[in-house]
Amino acid sequence: MTKKIILDCDPGIDDALAIVYAAGSAELELLGITTVAGNVSLDQTTSNALRVCEFIGAAVPVTPGCAAPLLRSPITAEHVHGADGLRGARLPPASRRPQPGHASDFIIETVLGAPGDITLIAIGPLTNIALALSREPRIAFEVQDFVIMGGSATRGNVTPAAEFNIACDPEAASIVFSAGWTVTMVGLDVTLRALADQEVLGRLGALGALADLLLVPCLGGYADDGIGPPAVHDLCAVAHVARPGLLGCQPARVEVETAGRWTSGMTVTDFRASPAEGNALVATTIDVPAFWDAVLEVYGPLAGSLNG
Repeated sequence: MTKKIILDCDPGIDDALAIVYAAGSAELELLGITTVAGNVSLDQTTSNALRVCEFIGAAVPVTPGCAAPLLRSPITAEHVHGADGLRGARLPPASRRPQPGHASDFIIETVLGAPGDITLIAIGPLTNIALALSREPRIAFEVQDFVIMGGSATRGNVTPAAEFNIACDPEAASIVFSAGWTVTMVGLDVTLRALADQEVLGRLGALGALADLLLVPCLGGYADDGIGPPAVHDLCAVAHVARPGLLGCQPARVEVETAGRWTSGMTVTDFRASPAEGNALVATTIDVPAFWDAVLEVYGPLAGSLNG
C-alpha cells in the first residue's frame, strides 16, 4: 500500500533530489509540495519546486508558505546551493504557477481531510509546520506519521551545535517538537553518511537526461562542506518513509535550544528519557549501500520515461 505524503521543503539541491524520489517512488503518493524560505528565498524555493516537478512530469500542486522565520532574520545557504538554489541544474523555467493560498492552509486541510492517512515530511526549516500547528493543533494527532530532515544528537553544521534547518527557525522547531506527536528526526547523525561519492555519481551518470540536466550538475556544484563528497541529507528522510528498514531509530526526548549564546538551534537529545517523556524517534544508523540501491531503483524508471 502506498503512503500518502505532503512534502514541505526549501529546494535546494538535496530537496530537489528528494522531490524526484517522492514523485517517482511506487511506495509513495505525493499529494502536494509546500515551500518555505530556507536554502534560498521563498520565491526561489517555490520556483525550484515547480521547475523540478515540471521537468520530471509530476503534476503535483506546489503551495508557497512562509517567507521568513517566526521571529528571526532569515538565514540562507546560497554558498552551498548557488544563487538560484539549484547550482548547475539546466532546467527551464516552469510554465505553471504555484497554487493560491498558504502552505499552512494546504497542510491543515489535507491532513484533516484524511485523518490518519497522511505522512507529513518536512525537509526545510519548520516554519510552515509550526504555523499550521499554531492555527490547528489537531493536525499533530491526525497525521499517520511526521518525519523531518533536521537536527542531530551529536553535532551541527552551521554551528558546532546546530543543524541548518533547525538553526534557521529554532522557535518554530521548538513548537513542532512540543506539539504532542512523535517526531522522527532524520538528522546529521545519519545523513552525513549518505554521500554522493564518485561511485554513486558514476551510477547516477547513466540515467540520461535526468542525470545530465539535474542530478549530476547539481551534485557536482553542491558545496556541502567543501571537503568531501556531498551528503544528500533531505533524500534520506523521504527514502526512510518509503523504505523504513533503511534507517535505525531510537526513542528519545528532544528539546530545541532557542536562547543559548553558542547553542541556539541545538536539538538537545536525551536517549535516557522514559517512554512517557519521549517525543521523538532519532535516526542513528543507515544502511548506505541499500539506501543508494533504493534511490537508483526509483530514479531508473523515472529516467527511462524522460529519455523515451
